[in-house]
Amino acid sequence: MGILTLLRNAFGRSRKERAAQTEGATQETAPAVTAPEPKLPSQPAAPAEPDPSEPPAQPEATPQVPEPRSESTPAPAAASTSTSTDEHDLVKAAFTNITVPKPTDPEPEPQSEAAPEPAAEPQPEAKPDPQPEPKPKAEPQPDPKTETAPEPAAEPQSEAEPEPAPTPAPAPEPAPDPAPTEGEAEATKATPPEGTAPKPATSAARLRSQAPGLTTAYKAAGAALKKHGLTGTRARVHLVLDRSASMRAYFKDGSAQALAEQTLALAAHLDPEAAVHVTFFSTEVDGTGELILADHENKIDELHGALGRMGRTAYHAAVEAVLAHHAEHAPPGTPALVVFQTDGAPDAKTPATQSLTDAAANHPNVHFSFVAFGDPENKAFDYLRRLKTGNASHFLAGETPKELTDKELYEGVLATWRP
Repeated sequence: MGILTLLRNAFGRSRKERAAQTEGATQETAPAVTAPEPKLPSQPAAPAEPDPSEPPAQPEATPQVPEPRSESTPAPAAASTSTSTDEHDLVKAAFTNITVPKPTDPEPEPQSEAAPEPAAEPQPEAKPDPQPEPKPKAEPQPDPKTETAPEPAAEPQSEAEPEPAPTPAPAPEPAPDPAPTEGEAEATKATPPEGTAPKPATSAARLRSQAPGLTTAYKAAGAALKKHGLTGTRARVHLVLDRSASMRAYFKDGSAQALAEQTLALAAHLDPEAAVHVTFFSTEVDGTGELILADHENKIDELHGALGRMGRTAYHAAVEAVLAHHAEHAPPGTPALVVFQTDGAPDAKTPATQSLTDAAANHPNVHFSFVAFGDPENKAFDYLRRLKTGNASHFLAGETPKELTDKELYEGVLATWRP
């Protein structure tokens, strides 16, 4: 705008002189005759300050005003011829004077432009300063040594070492395992844990070393247990022998001893102690004994010979004696298989039935498997056929029970027992 005022002042003076010469005071409107102004600025347009001259681009907008000047273009043409030299001198003086105010004028303008320059915040966005910050990161290049230090930070892996801490927990768990072994009788009713192959309570090697004469019966017992799904079952085993007078012949021919040995071979599969508790009864309980692998040969004959006189057949006395012994020597709930041998019906049926009924109610884990020596057609065995207490079964061994195979005996004894 300072340029325009200077130009206008300069041209104004020339116009006044031309007004004096031409007496055209009416040309006061001729200040618009700045048409030569654009021509003259075209010459000073050469200065090397086009960028700050962008505001003079606004005076270029002023030639829009000279469009009416085209109506009076002939007058300035004449005037230009008369005063061209003077005008050039004035213009040069104007431009020389203009150069002085130019630095003043653009200086505030770049200040206004300086306002957008802070808008050039992208410079902080570029944040070259953080680039020097990676240079301190270059300083952490010795930090790779510290990265090796984080490798000792693998010591947190030692913190993961508490994970093995649970592993010692199972180690003490085996310790409770022997505790149940001391009372394995408690768990004898259950088969071995799932996922483990069921095994007999006594190994075949142990049986061969202590009772080689029972090897055949031991194998037959194992086969019978497997057939009935009883492999690995644990239970206490009892043998009840009838010492009534009619049993005399069966003691003499060894039938009672043979039954005892077969029962012991079966117990080797069921009882970790591989022992059989024996109860002799007649009119009452005559005596008791124990069969074990290391001491079983002729054991029944010895015990029977020491018991004296033979009597009658009181089932209930034997049943009550067996239950009392089992309750005293086995933990509660331990299954028991009672091989109850007899050669006839009980003398007192009512007490016999009552004792078995009470046993079924109070000792449901105790099973009585009756083995009848004698003629299967004997009506004395009708009692056993009609017995329905739920905890008893019977097997008619015939008149020559000693001739029974081990397989036949075990099939009869185990037919309905399911602990």
